[in-house]
Amino acid sequence: MCLIAFTLGQNRNYPLVVAANRDEFFNRPTAAMDWWPSARHALVSEQVLAGRDLQAGGTWLAVSASGVVSAVTNVREGSPEDGTVSRGDLPLRALHQSPQALRKHLTDNASRYSGFNLVRLEAGQERAAGPGGWYFSNRDAHPGRSLHRGSYGVSNHLLQTPWPKLLRLRQGVTNAVVAAGEDSEPLHQALINHLVDSTPAPDHLLPRTGVSLDTERMLSPAFINGEHYGTRVTTVVTVAASGEIRVTEQTWQPGGKLGECRQMCWQQ
Repeated sequence: MCLIAFTLGQNRNYPLVVAANRDEFFNRPTAAMDWWPSARHALVSEQVLAGRDLQAGGTWLAVSASGVVSAVTNVREGSPEDGTVSRGDLPLRALHQSPQALRKHLTDNASRYSGFNLVRLEAGQERAAGPGGWYFSNRDAHPGRSLHRGSYGVSNHLLQTPWPKLLRLRQGVTNAVVAAGEDSEPLHQALINHLVDSTPAPDHLLPRTGVSLDTERMLSPAFINGEHYGTRVTTVVTVAASGEIRVTEQTWQPGGKLGECRQMCWQQ
């Protein structure tokens, strides 16, 4: 997962909304979003809805049956250090472990992972504090932050780093959420429209992450349209105040061609 925008408490109908793109090589084997039984993975103690990385065995975004959402992005580094543990375990661990146990694990094992950002988000209908979440990066000088009401974005640097595509998507997602009515389907379509934005950033606004200028240009849109590497999955999650949880996953083929679309909806 390489670009995530999410809102907490920005619409009374939708305390939690997540819109995300996963960018990856098209030849990396992947299974579409589905329910994982607890027997499938050691870190799954209850059913979770997630896609599956068939190479390393983890995932990039997971949703629990109760509507908690966790997701991971990598940190783009010119000379990345190879981790000894797959980052794909992190979203599952975030759903499985208590916040205290998760913080301890991430702090104690930060150097075992390649650079990552991890978010864990919940609507909080049963919590007096309302919607909120938690963010951790092993490239952050002060890792471990609580998240409260607001609009957020994370790509391949730290939370809220103002890369052009992050700013553009975060604003589009916020506008769509604020304007949304009670029907979640039009909101999902509006968010997908923002996620498939292939507008490149001008050179003077490109980040400098240690890769070539041509690569920075190629990676600058929210939706990366490539033949060998690009946006492979677009995912939208809404958790409504009514208890409805809706998840849409649109997969993509090389060159931006439409793949399978899956949508699941259930009531807490």
